[in-house]
Amino acid sequence: MNADSYTSFTWIFLRGLTRESRHWGDFVGQFQQALPDSRVVTLDLPGNGQLNQQRSPLRVQDMVAHCRAQLAARQIAPPYHVLAMSLGAMVAAAWAQAYPQELAANVLINTSMRPFNPIWQRLRPSNYGVLAKLVLLGGTPEVWERSILRITSNHAIDDVLPRWLALRRDRPVSRGNALRQLVAAAGFRASGVKPLVPTLLLASAQDHLVSVECSKTLARHWQCDLRLHPSAGHDLPLDDGPWVAAQVRVWLFDSAAYTASAHE
Repeated sequence: MNADSYTSFTWIFLRGLTRESRHWGDFVGQFQQALPDSRVVTLDLPGNGQLNQQRSPLRVQDMVAHCRAQLAARQIAPPYHVLAMSLGAMVAAAWAQAYPQELAANVLINTSMRPFNPIWQRLRPSNYGVLAKLVLLGGTPEVWERSILRITSNHAIDDVLPRWLALRRDRPVSRGNALRQLVAAAGFRASGVKPLVPTLLLASAQDHLVSVECSKTLARHWQCDLRLHPSAGHDLPLDDGPWVAAQVRVWLFDSAAYTASAHE
């Protein structure tokens, strides 16, 4: 089989807390440049993006059901490769637990899950005050987006904030839905058993929102590949999208080569 055939997959992209599909920004194009035959489908979680008028579920498992329903409505059939970050990565992990036959691979970026790490690693204490103020008291769109950008990005370029402000004004996420998503993320408990779905973990050593120890612990428990970026922030696709795409491409080829040699 030609190596390029391993890039001909349907990829489902899932973002994190209060983020929508348009927050992927330039990364979708960067990913498709690295894997040109792949189809990328970006989904919004309920309460975000095109679904911002819906009520966000309080359970990650219910977010999985929404994703599956969206894909069925669009007649996009499995198997799926999923690339997801933060809360979206929890959705991907829950999906793999419940319906492993539907997923061919998971790439999980800067995520954290019970029961593997304590709360102060899953959400760094330096962010408690800022997030509580935003969720409980609110703020102007600029206060929201500037705060989120400061927490999640180490390399953000000057035009990111205006773009994110435009997205918030176009499809605002309610404080209630933001809180519900926080509750869902805090309550999700992943399986301690190694996933049946091949999994790659990508993490940022300088993530100021979620400790990199969360991905390291997951990699040990799940016995899966972990690759670390030395300087990017929590929003790794924003800070270094080409690096993310390159890691996925290399991992796919390495996995394909291993699978092929095992069956020779």
